Amino acid sequence: MNRKKFRLLALMGCALSASNYIAAQPQTPAPAAAAPAAESRNVSEWLMRMHEASRNRSSYIGTFVVSSGGVMSSAKIWHVCDGTQQMERVDTLTGPPRSTFRHNDQVVTFMPEHKLVRTEKRASLGLFPELLKSTSSHIGDFYEARQEGRERVAGVDTDVIALVPKDGMRFGYRVWAEQKKGLVVKLQTLDADGKVLEQSAFSELQFDAPVKIEKLTQMMNKVEGYRVEKSGLVKTTASAEGWALQKPVAGFQPISCHKRPRAAQSGDAPMQWVFSDGLASVSIFVEPFDVQRHLTESRMAMGATQSLTRRMDAYWLTVMGEVPPATLSLFADGLERKK
Repeated sequence: MNRKKFRLLALMGCALSASNYIAAQPQTPAPAAAAPAAESRNVSEWLMRMHEASRNRSSYIGTFVVSSGGVMSSAKIWHVCDGTQQMERVDTLTGPPRSTFRHNDQVVTFMPEHKLVRTEKRASLGLFPELLKSTSSHIGDFYEARQEGRERVAGVDTDVIALVPKDGMRFGYRVWAEQKKGLVVKLQTLDADGKVLEQSAFSELQFDAPVKIEKLTQMMNKVEGYRVEKSGLVKTTASAEGWALQKPVAGFQPISCHKRPRAAQSGDAPMQWVFSDGLASVSIFVEPFDVQRHLTESRMAMGATQSLTRRMDAYWLTVMGEVPPATLSLFADGLERKK
């Protein structure tokens, strides 16, 4: 499972929380009177319902499967949320063995084949998988919500909601949210023709599982015999680094900018500038041009993730995000050096 998917797994945290929910209990169909209320929710109301559901006290164990670009990967997840703390363990089931622990914003990844532990701090709203990247009130300007029916996923009765873009600048989504509280159990990213580019879902879930924060914390801190590597990022601004966008890309606002700490003393430290419209995100990576490494400008697609690379004078530019290629081009074409 690649690093990006690993992060998605760590971020899903409280999104599938279900306090007082028992998986073995028979499902009771929702009353017919509830359907009109659900159908009348707009995109902001649906997303905030999912966001609020993610804060419930809960615990679960589940198997999570990602299908992207013809490649399928999976992981086992242990999760607990007590209302103030989030804690989870994610073990990859495909690819190199990895165990990632997350306690609130602290993330620790164990790589046993290298006897390496990587630690970092990572901010997140804690939603399935990065679905809601901000609580911006402008999301409704660029997406609309349509209820598409009800289905059962991983033993959970869900509402199926389509999040439809209002322009060609972003992809659409289909979300399966648990009917009672809005907990997300499945997510698809769709292109303009409705084709599924990527899918993330639980294949099985056990709610109210015997998962304890104290036990996971002990496992997270057991680093004896491993080399510990701290990998953080230095917070900065694009302006301070000498970069700007000539023209904003519709709906996308800057949400963070960092540079690598080891090169933080250098004015040409590699930089990552992140934008989001509340659902989709785009990252601009800028680093000094290296003739040995930066050989060919390119465009690539892997599932929903698109990327482009190009040279910009003395710099090498990589733009990446789960948006159509034309949107990436707007970011790349609009970037300019100010100093």
